[in-house]
Amino acid sequence: MSAGVLGRSLELFFIDGRPDGMLTAEVFNWTGHVLVTPRTRLKEALARPQSSFTGIYLLLGERDGKPLAYIGEGEDIAARMRSHEAGKDWWTTAVLVTSAANNLHKAHAKFLESRLVEEARKVGVMPLDNGNTPPRPGLSESARANMEAFLEYLFMVLPAVRIDMFVQRVRPTGPVVVETTMRAAADQATTASEATAFHLENRKHGLRADALLIDGEFVVQAGSLAQGKDDFGLGIGSYSELIRELVSTGVLVRDGEHYRFSSSYAFRSPSAAGAVVLGYNVNGTTVWRTSNGQTYKDWEAARLAD
Repeated sequence: MSAGVLGRSLELFFIDGRPDGMLTAEVFNWTGHVLVTPRTRLKEALARPQSSFTGIYLLLGERDGKPLAYIGEGEDIAARMRSHEAGKDWWTTAVLVTSAANNLHKAHAKFLESRLVEEARKVGVMPLDNGNTPPRPGLSESARANMEAFLEYLFMVLPAVRIDMFVQRVRPTGPVVVETTMRAAADQATTASEATAFHLENRKHGLRADALLIDGEFVVQAGSLAQGKDDFGLGIGSYSELIRELVSTGVLVRDGEHYRFSSSYAFRSPSAAGAVVLGYNVNGTTVWRTSNGQTYKDWEAARLAD
């Protein structure tokens, strides 16, 4: 994290006292209010006062075994949700985003809806049930700035409540620049020269991958090779869906017997990166090594000792 970047305090309230029930999320000094509810608790969620405010909403679920999302807006979100309860049968979770003081108006909501659709399609993690990207309404320069600031907070809150569809893990090729917020302020970046480099090699299968540890993310570099088998489920467990996602979004492209990373990609852990590269579950702290042959595990231990 760059100097001058301040932490923020997120308050989660589990309304039902259960992690899989309704919850609200708010950030100190942010006017936004986020309500997450399973579809089975929709009646109780819509009875809460914020549900009748002006705002935006996300519907999350699956159709034909594949994840799907819908992004909408409304002057009375509860009314929109009641229509979707009857017209869309695939969603299982709803996220209602309003302002605690109900000071968003219709144009604000339409702007936020348009920007969220843009961001979701740019990231490409979750297919959308929306048609075309809605146009942005005409807002004053100050109002646009306020809505962009609103989104900065929202993009921080959503991953904290396990909604990752706006998290961009594809990184630019060439000199690596790491985003320090969900969409990244341009003046808060870490360059590749400040990162720690690791590599993974499997000579038997002709695999070689390079990665950089930057700002807590394990970023496998563009041009790295990964296993090329199409049976993603064999020996790789929960990472099979991640590989399918990387193939479908074009991060992994076919290169002869292998897949090749067309873009740099930020993994949550060295083990996840190692599993995708090798095609089976591995301990990432032992398979990734520095240029002098030190394992990630030993490198980390040396850092902690210092």
